[in-house]
Amino acid sequence: MAQRVLIVEDDGNIAQLLRLYLEKDGFTVEAAPDGGAGLLAFRQNPPDLVLLDIMLPVMDGWAVCREIRATHKTPVIMLTAKGEVVDKVSGLEMGADDYIVKPFDMKEVLARIHAVLRRYANEATGGKRLFFDKLSIDMEAYTLTVDGRTVDTPPKELELLFHLASSANRVFTRNQLLDEVWGFDYFGDSRTVDVHVKRLREKLEAVSETWTLKTVWGVGYKFEVKGP
Repeated sequence: MAQRVLIVEDDGNIAQLLRLYLEKDGFTVEAAPDGGAGLLAFRQNPPDLVLLDIMLPVMDGWAVCREIRATHKTPVIMLTAKGEVVDKVSGLEMGADDYIVKPFDMKEVLARIHAVLRRYANEATGGKRLFFDKLSIDMEAYTLTVDGRTVDTPPKELELLFHLASSANRVFTRNQLLDEVWGFDYFGDSRTVDVHVKRLREKLEAVSETWTLKTVWGVGYKFEVKGP
């Protein structure tokens, strides 16, 4: 089922632009033109994430965020034309998960939405499941889902991928991966890591443009995620 995003934005052009890109990215979208309507829409049908402008008629974004946080942990990303640090701090202190300053690039907005949803999902599952664009790693069920398909994956391959993806964008040497995935008492060759990475790439190749299993030449490997 598609994830739902509620846009609370009084600028019709911005709201329409956000809707266009979000729907193209597979989200279901609802929009509200002011804070009061946004809070009502949230209460009637809670979404998976809220894009919330700060400067709104009827009720400003800070008040809406405060009301949402009183009863729900739904991710909230604040949108505003203001760039002052005090606004950012105020939003985050009220429980916002992220903060984007207008004018913004839609690729950045989408990247931040996916990052917040991924973080929220990971926290909700106790850190045993990881979710990325078209990729799900479930260490409770020991399953790998790629582009909607469950892919047969040996335990060590799955453990290696989970270890790398749990620390996205961090580079691990082969010896680190041997120690942390195979264990300190493993006496195999470091080429074992190369073989497992090669097999994983065959299963993950060309699935998404937002992440990749990358070789860092002369060092090791990392699970690279684009965007914030």
